[in-house]
Amino acid sequence: MYNTTYALMYVTDDGITDDTAFFKILEDTLKGGASIIQLREKSCKTISFYNRSLKAKTLCHAYRVPFIINDRIDIALAVDADGVHLGQTDMPYRKARELLGPNKIIGLSVSNTEQAIEAENLKVDYIGISPIFNTVTKTSDLAPSLGIEGLQMIRPLFSKPIICIGGIHQNNVAEIIKNGANGVAIISAISKAQYPEKETKNLKEIICQTGFIQ
Repeated sequence: MYNTTYALMYVTDDGITDDTAFFKILEDTLKGGASIIQLREKSCKTISFYNRSLKAKTLCHAYRVPFIINDRIDIALAVDADGVHLGQTDMPYRKARELLGPNKIIGLSVSNTEQAIEAENLKVDYIGISPIFNTVTKTSDLAPSLGIEGLQMIRPLFSKPIICIGGIHQNNVAEIIKNGANGVAIISAISKAQYPEKETKNLKEIICQTGFIQ
């Protein structure tokens, strides 16, 4: 596995159905400095998810960037991804770890302090605070935004990396890192940008300027 740095995770936009556009944006993020990629597909058929995963993994590894799958343990196993990101209603962490083995990345979405404590006890590799701010990308079954106050409450409860997702852009990313996050996960601020590579570079530069600690 490649060196895992959680500073800037690009979560792919499943609203982009055209593969040419999809992979152009993905490669732009890799050129721009995305440090880890999460492939998220909520509605496509399994064969399409599998095929995208194979191509995306090849592209990520060409840039020596870890590649993880959102939710789907079967897809992660089928393509030998570097790990998975699980939601609270997905496969239980312990079973996912049993299936994937000890060396794969497993992240878990967290929306409150109780879930953060549970994640600490489970020893997951990272947690994703979701959502940190309001977002239009993910709307179904979404908990209320936690804000910076929520991040500050959760930070002392979890000893491994914390990534924040939801409504993140250039104007608030520094505040998130300065208040204890180890990185951010971004969908639309990059995927809908006019120049995704430039947007990724700008976000990464802001993160690095905060003097964040991985």
